[in-house]
Amino acid sequence: MAIARRLLAETLGSLFLSGVVIGSGILAVDLAAGNDAVALIGNTAATGAILWVLVATLGPVSGAHFNPAVTLAFALRREISPVMSLAYIAMQVAGCIAGAWLAHAMFELPLIQIATTDRSGPAKILAEGVATFALVFAIFGAIRHAPKAVPAAVALVITAGYWWTASTSFANPAITVARALSDTFAGVRPADIPGFFLGQFLGAALATGVCAVLFPANKT
Repeated sequence: MAIARRLLAETLGSLFLSGVVIGSGILAVDLAAGNDAVALIGNTAATGAILWVLVATLGPVSGAHFNPAVTLAFALRREISPVMSLAYIAMQVAGCIAGAWLAHAMFELPLIQIATTDRSGPAKILAEGVATFALVFAIFGAIRHAPKAVPAAVALVITAGYWWTASTSFANPAITVARALSDTFAGVRPADIPGFFLGQFLGAALATGVCAVLFPANKT
């Protein structure tokens, strides 16, 4: 039963995260009258807010990963088994896709879409590596030194990432897949997914190694 609760938490959290990212992007564009900066402000605020809520409420249940790169980081630290890692990732991807469809349905858009937004190039791949590094760094640093601040740390690092990274800080392979299935403000072309995955997983792995040095399990 405990495993089922954990998987349900990862699925539901991923669904809400994806739904808010994509849905807030749709509404932001509708209200911004062509001003992309204003649209991004709305998209950013909604994403940061839901991340705080989801991590605060579902963290005690599943750890609130909602992100295959984060799950990889915990697996590298041997804090989650390989089998459970794969189950988490499957639920995260499924939840994020369902969230994209939910957002489309709420705004009366076609459920099935393919994104056409070009986010290609080495700079975007680097940005995804940096954004994911920052996310994993924030998680492990907060866990070590300020456990009650983990929800805020996650929400704030993504909020900041929307504005200081060239890719607007996807930092999440599951949300990347979902956004490739949404031809909206939040979209990313399927052709750009491999580069995003490369940056995200490398960033997570590098951050895990750095955090092992900065935040050792036992102080010496």
